[in-house]
Amino acid sequence: MSALTDILLAPDVRPFAVAAAIMMALGGIELLAMLIGFSLGELFGKEVAVDVDSGDGLGGLFLWVNAGRLPLLILIVLALGVFSIAGFFLQGLAHGVGISIPVVIAAIAAAGVSLPAIRVTSRGIARIIPRDETYAVDQADFIGQVAEVSVGPLDQGLPGRVRLKDVFGNWHSLVARASPESTPLPVGASVLLVDRDAKSFIAISAPADLIAQQRSDRA
Repeated sequence: MSALTDILLAPDVRPFAVAAAIMMALGGIELLAMLIGFSLGELFGKEVAVDVDSGDGLGGLFLWVNAGRLPLLILIVLALGVFSIAGFFLQGLAHGVGISIPVVIAAIAAAGVSLPAIRVTSRGIARIIPRDETYAVDQADFIGQVAEVSVGPLDQGLPGRVRLKDVFGNWHSLVARASPESTPLPVGASVLLVDRDAKSFIAISAPADLIAQQRSDRA
């Protein structure tokens, strides 16, 4: 274990080890946060808003790596992971042939190699993950809609999460809790969003006729 630690903390791979550590920390915090009905991604913003018509070079780079097609937190974790892998791989090749690449040059090379990989990988991820939010729909429009509990149960304590699909076919993951008069709502239950406060939506058990109507609309 000490040999592995020495390798990970070696000066010529330190930027890549730091990137890997940040990636794992963000992923672990997000996983723990989701278990209590919160998402670290909401602090970063769901997506990066990039002006397509802007001539700004940074904006063009963001567009090129598909920054507007998936949540920002996922893009950050992906970029850190790809950069870390590329850096370790480059330095590993260099050590294999008996040379050492200065850390600054290795970091620049790894960043250059990472950009095309991030573009390809982010495009693939964007195709398979649900879109949690769309700017074409105001969240106030979700009140009165039927959703399904995805993280719960919902009660009057810590909030959970519900999922629903909007009229454009985009999936949304929303923070919600049960109304004061409601019994706990288990995972998988169909709920009706009846109100919203500063922190979450308020849900009750969905009436059977609304559930039937929703199923018929999806058929």
